[in-house]
Amino acid sequence: MIELNVCIGSSCHVKGSYNVIQTLQQLIEENGLHDKLEMKAQFCMRNCQHGVSVSIGDEIFSVSPETAEEFFRDVVLKLIK
Repeated sequence: MIELNVCIGSSCHVKGSYNVIQTLQQLIEENGLHDKLEMKAQFCMRNCQHGVSVSIGDEIFSVSPETAEEFFRDVVLKLIK
């Protein structure tokens, strides 16, 4: 199972972490990936300069509410398939 962590620290919250989480949850459900992907909230990942921090394994990505679908399609789905 792939673990996807989304930062909910104050900086990421201001940058839209709630909307990123909502989008990713919707995409996980639409693609039927509950058994392959686990999403968790996490406090500060120390990557506050950019968008909302999202980690998969040791890699941290900067995602915004506007790029969440693209991130899911281009990064997450490729890891699962």
